[in-house]
Amino acid sequence: MDDQNQNGSEQTEQTEQQEAQVKPARKFIRIKPFTLIMLMFLTILLTAGLTILALTFGEKKVVEVAVPVEREEFSKLYDAYDELKDKYYVEIDDEKVVTGAINGMFDALEDPYSDFMDVEEAERFNTDLSSSFQGIGAEIQERNGNIVVVSPIKNSPAEKAGILPEDIILSVDGESIQGMSASEAVLLIRGEKGTPVELTIQRGESDHTIDVKIIRDDIPIETVYGEMGDDKIAHIQITSFSEKTYDEIVKLLEEFDADGMKSIILDVRQNPGGFLESAIDIANLFLEEGKPIVQVQSREGEPEVISAKGGEKYKQPIVVLVDNGSASASEILAAALSESAGAKVVGLNSFGKGTIQTVSNLPDGANLKYTTGKWLTPEGNWINEKGIKPDVVVEYPEYATATYINPEMEITLGDSSQSVKSAELILSALGYEVGTVDKTFDQATENAVVAFQADEQLQPTGVLTGETTYALMDSIREKIEKEDPHVLKAKEILTKSTK
Repeated sequence: MDDQNQNGSEQTEQTEQQEAQVKPARKFIRIKPFTLIMLMFLTILLTAGLTILALTFGEKKVVEVAVPVEREEFSKLYDAYDELKDKYYVEIDDEKVVTGAINGMFDALEDPYSDFMDVEEAERFNTDLSSSFQGIGAEIQERNGNIVVVSPIKNSPAEKAGILPEDIILSVDGESIQGMSASEAVLLIRGEKGTPVELTIQRGESDHTIDVKIIRDDIPIETVYGEMGDDKIAHIQITSFSEKTYDEIVKLLEEFDADGMKSIILDVRQNPGGFLESAIDIANLFLEEGKPIVQVQSREGEPEVISAKGGEKYKQPIVVLVDNGSASASEILAAALSESAGAKVVGLNSFGKGTIQTVSNLPDGANLKYTTGKWLTPEGNWINEKGIKPDVVVEYPEYATATYINPEMEITLGDSSQSVKSAELILSALGYEVGTVDKTFDQATENAVVAFQADEQLQPTGVLTGETTYALMDSIREKIEKEDPHVLKAKEILTKSTK
């Protein structure tokens, strides 16, 4: 935001003085003291009056005080405010009205990444990338009047509850959030650790909605996770780009490198982004000096090319994993490694956020977050609303997108719902015979539930609820991690490249 100051100026000039020549009286006139005093008083008054006339109507002014001039483009705003202030049927809340006017300006931009945040919203926003916070752990944005999940944070309550990228959150604890800004929605979704929140979700093109109950928790601040097996292929996942992400990945790379790391899978799936500088610093670890990392273009001028400095540090072959939850800084890193280091990109088309935001702090603690430019890939491509297309497209298996099953529900023989279909998908993926995968809990489904309960050493009731539901969701999550098709394809590519 541009702060503008209107400064008054004082200019002082001397008026021209004319000497009047008075001829001496021929006769001496005697004047009484009282009369003399009155004449002097009259002379002072007359002189003052002439001075005021001269200052007001003369060609030159002795003193000119400049009054701040209102900016013409705000005249309507002032008029509307004054009208309401004077004539509205109840006294208006000045702060609320002014805040509404600022929100109106941001709404008019039609930019989902620009937002005005009041003091409370700003405090919550400022904790996201620098420290832990309490909530469900999902990055959201406003899109076409809806609140859409960009991606859940790894190991967060949202991820464990089955929240997926592109899920539309329709309501929070029964309160509709359609038409709200992302900041307003966050205030409802977040809360103290241990408290429940129920989200009503719409997934994909289906008209069917899903109610998901999530227990809020501390959201992990660790942003880099990694493992390396006997094949010496390091799998490093970056969940967001925060203040400490660069230091975390450097520490992990040093450990793996000392242990004989041969190649790297850099995983930015379901990573909603974060600090631009963090993505640039990480890209710099893998690019030769002088290779372009990203181009940043503001409203005026040519794009500024940001290039790698300090020399290449890790020369091992790299595959980057992306999906529809990879956004912003994740896409910057993926594009830099793809176009400037020849890394293969595997997975699904990325989210497509090609703009850059800045945050301006207002004196009262509120924030203005607004778009200041766009970023281009090293080759000058703008991926906004298009995303990065992988070199190798690999779909998730159908069971990986199964909807969340509420453990508090009792699903039994004869029931019909989307949750039944999800349970059948999962049971089938785990190797249990469910017959036809549909929305009907029939005898085959009950038999599969009984078999699963026996294998998990649970009471074989044939009813899907409580511990059975938790065990089912945990089992499919473990299967997804072990048989991750994106990771398997990346390992296949890297194994061939190192032979």
